[in-house]
Amino acid sequence: MPTGKVKWFDSKKGFGFVATDDGQEVFLPSSALPSGVTTVKPGTRMEFGVAEGRRGAQALSARILEKAPSIAKNVRKPAEEMAVITEDLIKLLDGMSNDLHRGRYPDSAHGRKIAAILRTVADNLDV
Repeated sequence: MPTGKVKWFDSKKGFGFVATDDGQEVFLPSSALPSGVTTVKPGTRMEFGVAEGRRGAQALSARILEKAPSIAKNVRKPAEEMAVITEDLIKLLDGMSNDLHRGRYPDSAHGRKIAAILRTVADNLDV
């Protein structure tokens, strides 16, 4: 079976393309992905069957060999730094929770700070 790397895949459109190891481009429909897989990231190594369709080579029954390397994982903050950020976030959320119990939302400047910290924590955890 041929192998290659995903060039791109759009789960909304339901297809993408794989570049085979010998340089050929192969159409990758979502129906060729393994069961339970709805999307693949560029750079994911796959093994797949190939059939000639109306518009050229098309992947059949793809199997993921190796997931794409995570760029976010390589640039995320050290765990010790995230511990400090998380502790600060807990303090901010606790204060905001008390205000919400009193019927007051945080002012927009305070709300932006909390949202920025939440995004930072989420980005560093979701890799």
